[in-house]
Amino acid sequence: MARELFYRHGLHSVGVELIAEAAQTNKMTLYRHFKSKDELVVAYARELAAEGDAVWERLAAAHPHSPESRLAAWVDHVEEVLTSRFERGCALANAAVELQPDHPARTVIEEYKQRKREHLVQLFELSRHRDPETLADEVFLLFEGARISIQCGGRGPALRAVKMLRDLLAGAPRADGAEPNTA
Repeated sequence: MARELFYRHGLHSVGVELIAEAAQTNKMTLYRHFKSKDELVVAYARELAAEGDAVWERLAAAHPHSPESRLAAWVDHVEEVLTSRFERGCALANAAVELQPDHPARTVIEEYKQRKREHLVQLFELSRHRDPETLADEVFLLFEGARISIQCGGRGPALRAVKMLRDLLAGAPRADGAEPNTA
């Protein structure tokens, strides 16, 4: 319940009373599970980060020997996310903007975003791209930017991001003329 309320309305506008009401319980019961709203927000961020990590794990399991296929599957996942009618931007990014820099959930979010970028770097290294760090930054920012543009009501640019991603990846130079590994 809290998850949907936080995503739809934001962290600050959702109080503990509303969360308890939506969960059909009372504040006392909620406080037995979470000592504070801040603790609930940390749990929310951890759950979202775990789901994001699980996407990378599924892709690795489905394409263990082909970083190119794994990358293509990730871009397909990006397309699903960006074209979902329920998409309202990245829930973790939405939360991060509302949180003070020293809030414990910020650490969860920042560590997750770093892992996401590292997954991209690793895929580009395995695919023998010439500059995997820079390519990872470009791809990461393109996807993150597309999700942010959705928050601002601009689905048009976000929907073009998938083609932009595919074009960027197709044109990215390989180390020593390496061919993609699509096995």
